[in-house]
Amino acid sequence: MQEEFSHLPVMVREVVELFLAVPGGMIVDCTVGGGGHAAALLDARPDVHVLGLDRDADAVEAARSRLDRFGDRAKVVQGGFERLGRLVEEHGEGDVAMGILMDLGVSSAQLDRPERGFSYRFDAPLDMRMDAKQSLTATEVVNGYEESQLAAVISEYGEERFARRIAHAIVAARPVRTTRELADVVRDAIPAATRRRGPHPARRTFQAIRMEVNRELPNLADGLDESVHVVGPGGRVLVLAYHSLEDRMVKERFGRFAGDDAVRRVPAKLPVAPPKPRALVRVLTRRPLRPSAEEVAANPRAESARLRAVERLVDVPDIVA
Repeated sequence: MQEEFSHLPVMVREVVELFLAVPGGMIVDCTVGGGGHAAALLDARPDVHVLGLDRDADAVEAARSRLDRFGDRAKVVQGGFERLGRLVEEHGEGDVAMGILMDLGVSSAQLDRPERGFSYRFDAPLDMRMDAKQSLTATEVVNGYEESQLAAVISEYGEERFARRIAHAIVAARPVRTTRELADVVRDAIPAATRRRGPHPARRTFQAIRMEVNRELPNLADGLDESVHVVGPGGRVLVLAYHSLEDRMVKERFGRFAGDDAVRRVPAKLPVAPPKPRALVRVLTRRPLRPSAEEVAANPRAESARLRAVERLVDVPDIVA
């Protein structure tokens, strides 16, 4: 399974460097994948242990195999980071998290295995579930959503300007059962001049449906809100995002917990400005870190990565978001 779930982790050097300053203890890898980031952290920091989480059962099995050499310094369990606090409470053995990592990318192992139904590059049943135990699949979204609902998903999560045309074409073509069928319907719904430019015309629609199936943005919001309360003083939260919707949410949430966002939202004409909210974290990356040109050359899928980080302030009481 480890070979089948091979996945090249992104920005490993930068992730390790940002965690070098945290106190020893537990680091929670919320999207452990094949265990690449976790292994690098365990190699670099003999004084830390890792709790790895992933909603994908195949990833959990692969990570356990890869991290087996670290013995009881590594523990991997299945679960999504929207339940971060509960999972740390259940499996963290009472330790406070000094580091939290979220890598939001879809792994190469998921994209490259046709039976998972994530990619338009293969002809396979529409699935796209990261957790095979959940009920909602891409087949149900494509064939069960009303046209207006489907257009909203494609527009919001795919940022697709032809969302209405695509949704109308999908509804007219129902039932759509395979990835190839869906890709062909989307391609034909987009004007020919547009199809001849840029990436595959179905890329945004596939992204949107995958995000809907897995509740990626709502789960991210929940995970971010929990992360800054789970991490201990002096600990850090790192997030690797791969498209604008994710990165925008990470930036906004981190700004809010740093006390910046609430101040910017205060109406300028108020006679007396309210006091600045007490910061829970400090932002370490005002601008996101990007992968090096060398890394992108070796792993083109890293090109869109954006890494942001915050540090939990010391001697600041926890607050409710």
